[in-house]
Amino acid sequence: MKHCILVVEDNQLNRELLRDWLEVEGYEVWPATDLQTSYDVFAKRIPDAVLLDINLGKDDGLDLLAWLREKPEMRDIPVIAVTAHALVAEQERILQAGCRACLSKPIDFHLLRAELSRWLQNPKTSQVRS
Repeated sequence: MKHCILVVEDNQLNRELLRDWLEVEGYEVWPATDLQTSYDVFAKRIPDAVLLDINLGKDDGLDLLAWLREKPEMRDIPVIAVTAHALVAEQERILQAGCRACLSKPIDFHLLRAELSRWLQNPKTSQVRS
């Protein structure tokens, strides 16, 4: 069964680029444009991993990460930050918040492939909520 990736990205072009690449790589993609849309996805199903833009317009992507870490059934979902914040201090803040990796935009797809392989190495199916 395909791994399911939630892509939380407010920029339509970036979201479509990630979706297209992930689908070619064999992943199922669930898109979200903001935190509320992300929460709505989690209310229905639990993805295997999250690609999370940190700057979501008025929202801070790390708020989603904090929310996930409060939920025992979701705290181990790997979250990979995808951000334009290239400064080392900002990347350290993102990693200390609990992201498993922090990738700068524009995305290096070789690095993204490596991180997804690293964090999704144990096959599991996504969980669907009733």
